[in-house]
Amino acid sequence: MYCVAIVVSFMYIVSSDLQAEGILRIFWRAPSSKEKQKRKTPSLQGRCVLKLDRRYPIPTDPQPSPAVCRLIIGAARPLDLLSQLTDSDNITITSSCCASCGIAEVDDMKLSECTACDIVRYCSDECKQDHKSQHKGACKKRAAELRDELLFKQPESSHLGDCPICYLPLPLDLSKSIIISCCSKTICQGCSHANELRLEEERLEYRCEFCREPTPSTDEQCDKQRMKRIEANDPVALRYQGREQYEKGDYSSAFGYYTRAAGLGDVEAQFQLAHSYQEGHGVEKDRGKEIHHLEEAAIGGHPIARFNLGWNEWNNGNTEKAVKHFIIAVTQGDDESIKNLMFAFKEGYASKDDLAAALRAHQAAVDATKSPQRDAAEAFYRNKDSINS
Repeated sequence: MYCVAIVVSFMYIVSSDLQAEGILRIFWRAPSSKEKQKRKTPSLQGRCVLKLDRRYPIPTDPQPSPAVCRLIIGAARPLDLLSQLTDSDNITITSSCCASCGIAEVDDMKLSECTACDIVRYCSDECKQDHKSQHKGACKKRAAELRDELLFKQPESSHLGDCPICYLPLPLDLSKSIIISCCSKTICQGCSHANELRLEEERLEYRCEFCREPTPSTDEQCDKQRMKRIEANDPVALRYQGREQYEKGDYSSAFGYYTRAAGLGDVEAQFQLAHSYQEGHGVEKDRGKEIHHLEEAAIGGHPIARFNLGWNEWNNGNTEKAVKHFIIAVTQGDDESIKNLMFAFKEGYASKDDLAAALRAHQAAVDATKSPQRDAAEAFYRNKDSINS
């Protein structure tokens, strides 16, 4: 899609002894088929001069050549001009002047962006409050667009990240990794097994694979180490403690630990909070907060949260968003999402190319978690389980 950039330069007089200059950039998107209609020049109120360079007229259809429209406006509130433009004009604004009073950003005057969107900027809280009624509709719409952009961005990896020893992605199967109580690191089964073999061969004392602290031999020692990590506000230790409290039936304590861990950036804790709001464990049921925490977990790379969001969108009839969620989950290596994506393909909601690309990415994600050490560890523990059974 070709874009037409309109650069609007304006000068305005604040008082007889104060003048300021600002630059306002408007990005004009070519209208869709429903929006193709004759554009009317907005009426200009106040004292202003309009100069148009008609050598490259603004097109109603996409054109390869950009059009430049220069406006020189002298008015007390030059942004009033923009308020006359409708939603059909498809304009996104980034400004170097206050959207309310029009004062320009200079060395001693810094503007702050709207906290919800990136459309406008303000010089003070008073201007922000004064402009709230005019900006509310556009702000809400833009905030939703930004949220969707963030939500449907492909994560670089899953929420589990990489093993801190071999630097390979951790498998989504949690049984193939361990959490160490002394440093709260998640180690892959391959590195843990290789470390055990080395210690046994060299007849050394068992120590942590990562921090080299002596390995605790009792549950009491493990709990003591974990409590030490909790006092240090370790999000993994907080989430693990929350899980233990949840399994004991103390949902209120579990919710508190999950909340602390999520506040410190733990993605799994976000997912557990969503589950708490869904079941009403430790907190009243809240569908809106459940979805919010699912989205936060999905943004952080949690494939199961992504799967649940896709399922929710599908049941609500939002098949396009559902398919996007399933595709992202599949590319992260989630097996269950493949079934849903295949079903969406059979029903005609997913294209053959999207399905094929997602399956190739799924295989690549699974292959990235494999290594000879991990294969050896898996075979060792599989044989050990078969002997014990």
